[in-house]
Amino acid sequence: MTGSEKKSEQVYRWLLAYIDENRFSGNQKLPSENALCRRLNMSRETIRSAIDLLVQEGIVYKIKGSGTYFHKEKVLMREMSSENALRKIGLVLQGQDTSANSDLIEGIQSVFVDESVDLHVFLTDNKFSNERRCLQTVVHQNFDGFIVDGVKASIMSPNLDCYKEIYRRRIPVIFYNNYYKDLRYPHVIINNTECADRLIGRLIDAGHRRLAGIFVYDNYQSVEKFQGMAAAMQKRNVELKDHYIKWCISDEAHNQSYARSIEKFLKSIPECTAIVCCNYIIYRLVRQVLDKMGKKVPEDYSLVCFDYSGDDWAKEGIICSVEQGYEMGRQLAIRLMKMIDNHDCDDKNYTYVLKPIIQEGSSIRTIDKKP
Repeated sequence: MTGSEKKSEQVYRWLLAYIDENRFSGNQKLPSENALCRRLNMSRETIRSAIDLLVQEGIVYKIKGSGTYFHKEKVLMREMSSENALRKIGLVLQGQDTSANSDLIEGIQSVFVDESVDLHVFLTDNKFSNERRCLQTVVHQNFDGFIVDGVKASIMSPNLDCYKEIYRRRIPVIFYNNYYKDLRYPHVIINNTECADRLIGRLIDAGHRRLAGIFVYDNYQSVEKFQGMAAAMQKRNVELKDHYIKWCISDEAHNQSYARSIEKFLKSIPECTAIVCCNYIIYRLVRQVLDKMGKKVPEDYSLVCFDYSGDDWAKEGIICSVEQGYEMGRQLAIRLMKMIDNHDCDDKNYTYVLKPIIQEGSSIRTIDKKP
């Protein structure tokens, strides 16, 4: 599959999830092509390829001057045709990183290929209200289990009552990336502490002492990455300066206008020599800002990134931890099926921690080491 085909497949799956989520609502209209381009950070050509595939399948239709709509009857018929599946599994995604989501789904389906499983994808857009609507809708639809990326998991969730009701009904749930500590369900995550130690260690070993970091404070795994960065610096007797750390909320990180805030931040710390990006989306914004400022990597700034989900890491030359969406999806599906078979809801050794994979590159320059 070529890069362009993979991207249109990602958009295709996102649109199917959008349609699935709205099939019982009054909304039958897809977002405009312009809105999809901005929302998914994809070209218009990629968006149109995905929509054309849905048109060929008879799922959506276009009305000139009005927009693109989906056939509610055909969508519901697809739902009825899947009722013979032995298992009905829900996958609750944040939906913002289409590349990572695509790999995750492929990993999940690689396990389900030999099982009679009907996988339903839901999108929260990392919003509490969307998560609550998803949970309230599906809890009464006889699902056998759920795979969930929690919403704003580092702060108190108003939806824990929904998860507790799912637990009361003894429906297995397994979280990935972001999970709620107040729940007894298992999770699959990357070892962010080890990952931070290796990435930040590389910077410090190259002589960097003035390290900036950009993190998302309502994302639990991002908080873990920051804690890992702090521990790595303390371990090597390097001071962590508060004003060298920039925090944002998830919605800001997915907004192109946030680049202006990053530029202001970097200009406020002119002695900074290295930047730590908490995820791929922050990384893309940082590169955009550096290009605008006329700064180069690694000549002006050294750069490392957690969870790089693009497929161009070699071209970028970025030293990063590689997003392990496919393997994470496999581990989630394997563990959820065991939970279902064993009638388990509690974490009985189902939690799994993936070791980070560090990709070598040329994004760190060596500088004179100073005390």
